[in-house]
Amino acid sequence: MLPGGKAPQAGDTIRNPALARTLRRIGREGREAFYEGAVARDLVNRLKELGGLHEEEDFAAQRSQWVEPIHASYRGYDVYECPPANQGLTALMILKTLEGYQLGGDAFTGADRLHLIAEATKAAYYIRDTKIGDPDFAPVDVATYLSEEWAEATRRQIRLDRALPPQHWEGLEHKDTIYMCCVDRDGNAVSFINSLFSSFGTGIMGPESGVILHNRGSGFRLTPGHPSAIAPRKRPFHTLIPGMLVKDGTAVMPFGVMGGQYQAVGHATFLHYFLDRGLDPQQAAEGPRVFAYQGVLQTEHFVPEPVRADLAKRGHVIEMLEVPIGGCQAIWIDRDRGVLIGGSEPRKDGMALGY
Repeated sequence: MLPGGKAPQAGDTIRNPALARTLRRIGREGREAFYEGAVARDLVNRLKELGGLHEEEDFAAQRSQWVEPIHASYRGYDVYECPPANQGLTALMILKTLEGYQLGGDAFTGADRLHLIAEATKAAYYIRDTKIGDPDFAPVDVATYLSEEWAEATRRQIRLDRALPPQHWEGLEHKDTIYMCCVDRDGNAVSFINSLFSSFGTGIMGPESGVILHNRGSGFRLTPGHPSAIAPRKRPFHTLIPGMLVKDGTAVMPFGVMGGQYQAVGHATFLHYFLDRGLDPQQAAEGPRVFAYQGVLQTEHFVPEPVRADLAKRGHVIEMLEVPIGGCQAIWIDRDRGVLIGGSEPRKDGMALGY
């Protein structure tokens, strides 16, 4: 990754012929070209060199799963997310909590709205971090967590004038991810997200295959009995959540927010700006963000200083970030006018492109 021992500069051409050969092989032969044969053998050998316990049989036994998405209503729309073992449920829980507040008019200030997002985040992330794991090992009661009763019980505990400490709900840093969405001329919509998690994942690459391995195993816990406790053949909790907004059974907007642990809050924040505040996809993607996580309220420089001061007065421990939070992409399908309206995150690389 460092040609000549130096980081590439803008405009340099980077080649990875080993990975190119692997991708062509997968294109010809399908999944077996990755999980069996030379590529799997290359990865297993590299892992064993580093002390890993993997065997080729572990790769060959891997099977993807077809899952039904979960969804919840918000402002007359249905928001679809992937089910556990990821944080799609968390995004829906935040939205269910926010739906009980009239956030569209002037009843709440900008600081009020960010405060409510922060408090709803703490409640939902407590469930995320203590209850969600591989459902094949620890079933998750999705219906209960998306019920009106649960949302109302959460709202009864939230105070507008004071931030609740993280311990009230008693019961991991940002990572690098890519998100993209597309809509074709027939209205078919795709919402897609992928990631190695940390920058370059584990930092481990198969020398013959050119494949870089992710480090999603860091989503496991070492606490016995935890839903995401590490175990054989178990999938770790992970953060990846592509989103889809649906109206009357028809897709109207694929959307996603990169940002590791922030993604669930990012979905709720983006939809709040889009549906409550009436912003278009680009404006909604550009709206200021906060993230209540690990005992502090992370804020961007985009959040006005008077708003930060207001939040601090309510008891939030403010942490000003040097870098922005997350990254959003979305396409609104305006079926009445027959146009697509894209929004692309200004905080990261990306673009809205039509052809």
